Amino acid sequence: MPIQALCTVAEAVKLNAFAFSLTLDVGEELAGQVSCGQFIHIKCGHSRLLRRPISICDWMGDTLRVVFEVRGEGTEWLSRRKAGDKLDVLGPLGRGFDVSGKKLLVVGGGIGVPPLLGCAKYAASRGGEVHACLGFRDEGHLMLTGDFAEYCRCLHVISDDGSTGRKGFVTELVEEFLTAEACAGDACTACCGAPARPVILACGPRPMLKGVAALAERYGVPCQVSLEERMGCGVGACLVCACKTADGRMKHVCKDGPVFDSREVDWND
Repeated sequence: MPIQALCTVAEAVKLNAFAFSLTLDVGEELAGQVSCGQFIHIKCGHSRLLRRPISICDWMGDTLRVVFEVRGEGTEWLSRRKAGDKLDVLGPLGRGFDVSGKKLLVVGGGIGVPPLLGCAKYAASRGGEVHACLGFRDEGHLMLTGDFAEYCRCLHVISDDGSTGRKGFVTELVEEFLTAEACAGDACTACCGAPARPVILACGPRPMLKGVAALAERYGVPCQVSLEERMGCGVGACLVCACKTADGRMKHVCKDGPVFDSREVDWND
């Protein structure tokens, strides 16, 4: 059950020239309901009617962390919040990722990277094997890679211009991971020479998600994608975030998602 609460900013950090991190004291009741891939709806000043949906990056105890980029007046206002400020928060909201798989490949692009950190951390804490492929526009947009390295068995970074990692697109890393040769030698016999197929968790721009979904289909691996749409109410009462599914039905990203099985999405919509 989503909770509306007036929450205190415990920490405010600028991660790079574009991204900001806020750690919020939301209380045990709200934080205790969070699952991987959910989001909160934040009221950004008294003059703005609509709240801004921000994905949950991490949570612990009675706090949660959100990471966002400035995309308009609302997030610009949010970026100026300091420790001790109060925020009107509604959440947690949405249906998140299933991270119960033994082997996960988290695939993030740009501002789609932060919500995958919580997935990696949660899965690793429960014995899951986590790998990460992260794509950024350039070195100036790089963020959270140190955090991912702490929880992932391997971390691969790529950028549009090659200024961090190698030059290219994150889908290239995904295909390389899926086509990797079987492990060699006698050190590990658990997979009988055939590595376990991963479950892909992806979040990022829609073209990236479409590409990752196509690769998952080609190589026969399960894939979950977190969609981003403009939102109004955040609880499924309006039609602002409605999206078309592969069977022709309409679903709410805020309530039925934001996470969907990649085969459920109409990628031509």
